[in-house]
Amino acid sequence: MYEDFFPIRLARLRTKKGVSAREMSLSLGQADNYINSIENRKTFPSMQSFFYICEYLRITPQQFFDEGIQYPAIVGEFIEVIKDLNEEQVKHLLAIAKALQRKYSS
Repeated sequence: MYEDFFPIRLARLRTKKGVSAREMSLSLGQADNYINSIENRKTFPSMQSFFYICEYLRITPQQFFDEGIQYPAIVGEFIEVIKDLNEEQVKHLLAIAKALQRKYSS
């Protein structure tokens, strides 16, 4: 199951970040075809490499495996920002988010 999920999720997240497989590979200090070989199911990253991949994508390992999060890097950044807000401010943001959800889900 994860043998298929992992390369597809990696490709989607990398594409959303707007970087090529080659660029990401080199940024991780790997050979230029490293990410391509993962996405093409030729290899699977070590646990350490997986953590580096998540760090590069600015997401947590949990966010990597949560398909329900379309934009995990943005969600993570949002969570970091709201951590410093008081309860009233967070409730206002939640109300705004719910209003946007209703408006665009119709």
